[in-house]
Amino acid sequence: MSWKVAILTASDRGSRGEREDTSAQVIRELVEEEMQGEIIEYRIVPDEMDEIMASLIEITEYYQPDLILTTGGTGLGPRDVTPEATLKVIDREAPGFAEAMRMASLQKSPRAMLSRAVSGVRGRTLIINLPGSPKGVHENLAVIIDHLPHALEILSGRESDH
Repeated sequence: MSWKVAILTASDRGSRGEREDTSAQVIRELVEEEMQGEIIEYRIVPDEMDEIMASLIEITEYYQPDLILTTGGTGLGPRDVTPEATLKVIDREAPGFAEAMRMASLQKSPRAMLSRAVSGVRGRTLIINLPGSPKGVHENLAVIIDHLPHALEILSGRESDH
């Protein structure tokens, strides 16, 4: 089973072309190698609530991915608004993913408690916020990636026994 996955990066400098988006590349590699996912859409937007919301809505409606992984904008900085944008567009939360990532990250760094990442469902698409750094993306995604296929099977209606 190949999962359709979209990547949305929230980064002011990245959206202006001033910084290479290495975090999205880490997501791409893990998704393709670890869960046989196919990246069907990738975009980078500035840390603007309306642009993040619009992209999440457009990606779910037009591309209908099984999963959207966001990177960036989950910290305490004044322009870190990815969790708020995500909460405004999801139908319901699926907090276990964000909780598991924070718990595992706390074992490595006390700074993990600064993460405000959220996860939830819009339609039949699971949306999960990841940190902005390549190292943070790798560590967090590694915690949940083995559990994503089962979650996506349930969400898509392919698996009813859970």
